[in-house]
Amino acid sequence: MADLIVEKREGIALVTLNRPAKRNAFSPEMVVRLAKFWRDVIGDHDVRVVVITGAGDQAFSSGGDLGTVIPIMMRTRDPRDEWEEQLAADRKQLGAALLRDATFFKPVIAAINGHAYAGGGELLLATDLRIMSSEATIGFPEVRRGLIAHDGALVRAARQVAWVHAMELLVAGEQISASRALEMGLVNRVVPPADVLPVALDMARRVGLGAPVALEKTKEAMVLSSGRPFDEALAIETRCTKENAATDDAKEGPRAFLEKRAPVFKGRASK
Repeated sequence: MADLIVEKREGIALVTLNRPAKRNAFSPEMVVRLAKFWRDVIGDHDVRVVVITGAGDQAFSSGGDLGTVIPIMMRTRDPRDEWEEQLAADRKQLGAALLRDATFFKPVIAAINGHAYAGGGELLLATDLRIMSSEATIGFPEVRRGLIAHDGALVRAARQVAWVHAMELLVAGEQISASRALEMGLVNRVVPPADVLPVALDMARRVGLGAPVALEKTKEAMVLSSGRPFDEALAIETRCTKENAATDDAKEGPRAFLEKRAPVFKGRASK
């Protein structure tokens, strides 16, 4: 089977990192497929929410495969198959796969079924809501390998949790338990392993009740205003508010409420 599996149903795209025998480490194939998925799903109006998880019950992802992805990224050997050639031709695909840039505004929920290390942890920091197995751990061991986390974690961590917690994650380089991640505010919920995906999918269904453009514009305003001066942040919020107000859904929502019925959102601008 492919190293990445995508299933779409009822407005949800379920993405599975599919290398359980390798602790779902990112292979060149997985990186290329995942980068393409994020690009394609932006324009897929049938998908309102993305849920991402790992295959099996041992790992969400252990990060980049040290035998394939890392040598290609470090240019320490030549590509050996078509997937390695595609990655070598555009190494920025790794950052795209891990959502390094602030350009993806559909809500993303992480179903953390197992351990998340290095790049796996960086991908988690790029998600918006997180359901974590009570048996899982999170770790950023890069500094102990002479490297640094470089796909967004150094920027995102201190914006998501207190400075001291971010430093604990990224400088100490030690694994933290699910209970510690919850205490830090790094995840939303910790549940038994068997409940991780069902709880994440239930959350996705509830998030998906929102209007598509309203969901994206809410995330866009929050992401792009983070860390900016107050006036600049308010200007971003105002722009997103106006753009959302130009949709049919912005009229449908209040109308449906007054008519005491469920809204029918279409996710498009008014004509």
